[in-house]
Parts: sequence; structure tokens; C-alpha cells
Amino acid sequence: MAGPPPAVIIDGVVKRFGASTALQDVSAAIAPGAITGLVGPDGAGKTTLLRLIAGLLEPDAGSITVLGSDSVTGVARFQRDIGYMPQRSGLYEDLTVGENLRLCADLHELDDETRGERLAALLGFTRLSPFVNRLAGQLSGGMKQKLALATALLARPRLLLLDEPSAGVDPASRRELWRIVREMAGEGVAVIWSTTYLDEAERCDRFLLLQNGRLLASGAPESFTGGLSDRTFLLDLPDSGRHRAQRRAARHPAVADATIQGGSLRLVLRQGAAAPPPQALGAAALRPVRPRFEDAFVSLLQGDATAPDEEPAPGTVVPADGATIVAQDLTCDFGRFRAVDHVSFSVAPGEIFGLLGPNGAGKSTTFRMLCGLLEPTEGSARVAGVDLGRARAAARERIGYMSQRFSLYANLSVRDNLDFFSGVYGLSGSRRARRIAWATESFELGAVIDAEAGGLPLGFKQRLALACALLHEPRVLFLDEPTSGVDPLMRRAFWQRIGSLADQGVTILVTSHFMDEAEYCDRLGIVYAGKLIATGRPDELKRRFGGPGRAEPTLEDAFVALIDAHDDRAGARPS
Repeated sequence: MAGPPPAVIIDGVVKRFGASTALQDVSAAIAPGAITGLVGPDGAGKTTLLRLIAGLLEPDAGSITVLGSDSVTGVARFQRDIGYMPQRSGLYEDLTVGENLRLCADLHELDDETRGERLAALLGFTRLSPFVNRLAGQLSGGMKQKLALATALLARPRLLLLDEPSAGVDPASRRELWRIVREMAGEGVAVIWSTTYLDEAERCDRFLLLQNGRLLASGAPESFTGGLSDRTFLLDLPDSGRHRAQRRAARHPAVADATIQGGSLRLVLRQGAAAPPPQALGAAALRPVRPRFEDAFVSLLQGDATAPDEEPAPGTVVPADGATIVAQDLTCDFGRFRAVDHVSFSVAPGEIFGLLGPNGAGKSTTFRMLCGLLEPTEGSARVAGVDLGRARAAARERIGYMSQRFSLYANLSVRDNLDFFSGVYGLSGSRRARRIAWATESFELGAVIDAEAGGLPLGFKQRLALACALLHEPRVLFLDEPTSGVDPLMRRAFWQRIGSLADQGVTILVTSHFMDEAEYCDRLGIVYAGKLIATGRPDELKRRFGGPGRAEPTLEDAFVALIDAHDDRAGARPS
């Protein structure tokens, strides 16, 4: 028997914005009762496609049929049956949780009986009942996402459009969002979940993979990764020199991709290539491992590309003696609220230390205190041998900082930004000229040197931001979610540079919501409810907290288990 008709049919869709083509000849079908992942980096065309499906934009060519009606001429017939959650939630932050939901119920013209029933159900479903009188602006990132999802579900849609609902959300909150959406799909709702996280594609029933506005691949995740079943391996890495070992393996002619995974190196072999002898890669043995969605994506994008023959040369930094970063009982109060509660840890020269934690846990506050951007209420911080409480300006001269959002001057050219920041860092004369020339060459900025920074593609923006942070050859580099929205190839190039910096003695403190990215770090610190609840190497945390009986515990498993164990001891999850 034939199954139910598709909820959405996309046929040869083209969408342009001026001279830019956002979508080029995209065709696909979205099934009811299933989660379809719309996967790709920032700028791939995901949001444009969702807005076309919602009837908020019109295609320049091709057509879209939504719940049996044309997306242009029949928009009034299907919009009441759609739930749409945009990237920016659209919540009214000066209204409470309950007021946001009631306002949405008014917009949907729900009668009193239906309203009461659905509000009660959604508050319980999303576990927001205890916070019904809290202002939306005072919710954590994960709770805001759940409230935004609740408003999208209020009309009981047949089609649910979610535009990066888990962006910037910690792993525990991501799992909760997935639980809610999976239950909705089980009730027959067609769900389109847009994401830049490739591990989320594996949780979907089907996927559409977009890159530069084109549909690269589609189907079931297992069919996409199936072609790599005999091409993915792990090999053990030494405790030191992990990044050098990774670069050496990446240059082997049989290797298509090599990436660090905790204490191991994950390899993807080229199509038809025989597995190299482990000794050629500096290891005792190769262990077959299940391929991931990201492995297949990178293999598809890289094709026959080869790794560079030479190691990147990001400059010369003299390693420091002793710990480069020391946090001692760091505490920060905002009025009666204690955001950070006596956090202590240290980071050695050349070490990459990842600071992880749920939204609102206190990691960003800790990060800002160590950067010298926020004064602690109690405790002390030493960075590059300088006490931040006594000589904050001197410490900043030894620190490089790259923020989560592009924070350079968008209306200045690449050249002007490099010139400006070299002056800010006190460079002058021949040294200033040498460092600008180094940054231009090392980060391959010559082709865009006179272009406005604000108009650069995301990968170039990232390169420029890191180049500016390194102009003064800092001993310590602070990175705040540096690869958000960047595709896997750009992320690999970025982390290759970071690994090379660490090899030369630069100490790096990084925050990230990518669990696979946290695997690149030498050690991790997990911050929760203002406290540092665990530290250790990624593999050590997976073994200790990944859960008994799991053949391959993930870092996400360990992260969530840590949070749950802490809540069990405390008696309740903090609000």
C-alpha cells in the first residue's frame, strides 16, 4: 500500500538575492511523521529554504507544495497548520513564560477551553511549569529554546519548521529538545530540523545536505555513511605531540581525513586505498570504527584534495615556565546571585584546555575573569605570570582574544583591521610591518586584503579574527566558541593552526558547544551551577562518566551523566 503523501514537495527551486544565488535547483520531499535534517554550515541556504516553505518568501524558479497547497498561491490555506521557530526565537523577553504563551494563543485565536488545555500540556511537555511566572529574558539559553518551541507547537501544527533550534545550546538541553521533537514526530507531525551540527544529522530519519545553495546529498543517514564502513579507523596517540602526529597522518597518500578524538586519531581512508601499516603513522595498531556522518561529509567535500606538505608556521612563541593560567578560588557575585563559586584550576604552557558547561553554568563568567574583562568578587587569577588583580593591563599585552561573534571593524578593509589592531597591541616600525606581512601570508589573506571585513565569507572572517589576535605573539590565547557555524573543513584548518600554536608553547583556553571539538583539547573542565565539577583528559572523562555497559561512550554521554549526577546529589536541577 502507498504511504501518506509528502508534507512538502520541493521541485527545482531557485532563489536569488540580487547577484547572489541562495538556492540553486533544489528538489526534495519531506515525509510526515519523521524528522528531516536540513544540514549545512552558515550560508548554505537552510534559512532561505525554510522561509520559502513557510510562505514568507517566493521562489524565483521552481515550486514548493506545502500540505497539498502551492507555497505562493495557497499560503492562506496552510499557514495555520505550520509551526515555525526562527533562529532568533522571537520571544518577548519582558513578558513571562506564561504571558508569551498566552499572547501566542491570542494570535492563534484559541478559545478558552482549548487554550487552557494546550497551555497546561505544553508547560508539562517542555517541563517549564515551575517557571511560568519567570521573565523570558531571565531564562537560560536552553529554556528559551524550549519556550520558543512551545509557542511553535501551540497551534498543533502538521508541519514543524525549526531553524537551528539547538544552536549555542549545551548537550543536556539539546537532548531535551530532541526528546520533545521526537515525540511530536511520533504523533505524525512532519519536522524539518535545520542544523550546523553534523552529529544531529545522524539522529534524523532523513537528511538534506546543503552547501553553497546546492543539494549535495539526501536520504537516510545510514545510507550516507554506509560507503565508509571499511574506511574508518582509530589509532592511539602519544600523550604529547598529538597535533604533530595528526598532521603527519593527514599527509599520508592513503588518508583522506585525520582528526583528533581524545587520545586517539580518527582516520578516513581514500576510496580504494589500502590501510597503511600502523608503523607508518607512528602507531602500533589500527582499529576499525563505525563511520560518522561527519566522516562522510568531509570525504564528500574533500574529494581528492591532499593535505599541505608543510606544517603551518603561525609565529614564534617562547614557552613559559610553570602554569600559564592559574585560577584560584575564583568567585563572582551579581548582587545576591553567585555566578561562579570558588573555581580553581591551572593550565600548563602549550596545553589546550577546554572549558565546557551548560548555558548559565558560569563558564562565560569564568572566561571573562581570566581575560581581565571582569573583576572577581573573590579569589585570584594569574595569566602569563601576571596577577590580573594587580596588573591587568600588563596581562592583556600577553593575551590574544577571539570572541564568539565577529568583533572586528566590519566597515574597514582587511588591511586596515590588521593595521589598526597591530597599533592597539603596541607594535610599531619594522616589527609592525613584519607581523602584518606574516598574518597576510600565513592566513592567506592577500586575495581579500582590500575587501571590507564585514562582507567576507565566514571562513575568511575567522582567519582574520585569529590573525588579529596573534599579531602581538601572545603567550596565551582565549577562544570563545571560535568555530560556531563553520563547516567541517574550515574547522579542521582552524584546529590545525591551533594545534601548531600549542606545539610552539602557546597556552590556549577555549569554550565550545561542539562535543567532537572538545575532543581536540588536551584537558577539559566542566563547569556547572557555578562550580568546577570535573577536570580531566577527554578519554578519562568518557571512561569515568560515560556510563556502564556502553561500548563506545561519547563525550556527550559523559557530559550529561556528570550533570545528572550533580543534580542527584543536590536534589534538583538549578533554575
